[in-house]
Amino acid sequence: MTTFGQPMRSVLVCGEVRTCLLPSFQALGGRAATQLLRLRVDERVRVSERPNLYALSPEVLTGVDCRLPTSNGAKVRGVGTVAARAALTEGRVLQSTAYFSAPADGSDVRRPWGHYLVRPGVVEPFGKLPEQATAQGVIHGGGRGELDLGMIAEGLLAQVLRHPLLDHKAPFKSRRTHLRWAARRTFRGSDPSLDRFTLAEDGLRTVELRVPEDVPAASVAGLCEDLALHDWLLTTLVHMLADSRLGAADGPAAVLALRPAVDHLLHLWMPCAHVERTLSPLWDVLEREPGFTRQWRSSVQRVRDQLAVQAIPLLHKALASH
Repeated sequence: MTTFGQPMRSVLVCGEVRTCLLPSFQALGGRAATQLLRLRVDERVRVSERPNLYALSPEVLTGVDCRLPTSNGAKVRGVGTVAARAALTEGRVLQSTAYFSAPADGSDVRRPWGHYLVRPGVVEPFGKLPEQATAQGVIHGGGRGELDLGMIAEGLLAQVLRHPLLDHKAPFKSRRTHLRWAARRTFRGSDPSLDRFTLAEDGLRTVELRVPEDVPAASVAGLCEDLALHDWLLTTLVHMLADSRLGAADGPAAVLALRPAVDHLLHLWMPCAHVERTLSPLWDVLEREPGFTRQWRSSVQRVRDQLAVQAIPLLHKALASH
């Protein structure tokens, strides 16, 4: 961020990510993904084919002039723009993200919109920013009349889902998740840290981070999108296993319930595939507790074991017929 050529140091970066299954019977290829995510005509969609197919839209801005959410009830007015973008992984999992950066303090007077538009994704407070209270306010969710990142992310998601490319015939049922995150800035060159990751009801997750001041806000958003993606994958697979009623349902019914996992999900697990290298160590925290990959591998093994068990009678039958 710059202020007429001078650096504007942000002390806080906050955002919200919505993650869902793309409502399309067939996964979208690179060209179709580009069409889906072309939110602006003046900027291209970024598409990566390695190590998996990943498409990221250009950012769109939403002007805001409202109170910032705070956990202690402090009334802080913020003015600026919120950046929003959408991403599609392997043509199958869709995400929308809204986020902003905030400096430690701002002007006490309202400036012309031109001042804010040349600082995309920055929301300036009137006076001093209560960093901790604002971070917690975003985590808890904005109240009436306060900045609501979830509403902006949901609006972008709804816009993408109206695209005529989509047939709205999802290959299986799944639930959306939303992740709220707040990252406080630390000194340049310091190590990033993940202070807290929580799972709440209704698909809500929260993440509290500390990141060096020289890491771009977009990179922090990318890390949180990656966390949200893999949390959604794990949550969806766990629900599939529960709905398959392993050990209670008959063989064919269990196989039918688990087949979508094999066809559409198991190959998507690639933590940090598109995360800036300086932030990738934060995944080590999640690997220790709650143990994302450990639980994923255990769930995948249960799927494979169940399919193998159901295949044994069919194999015996085929051998007997010969």
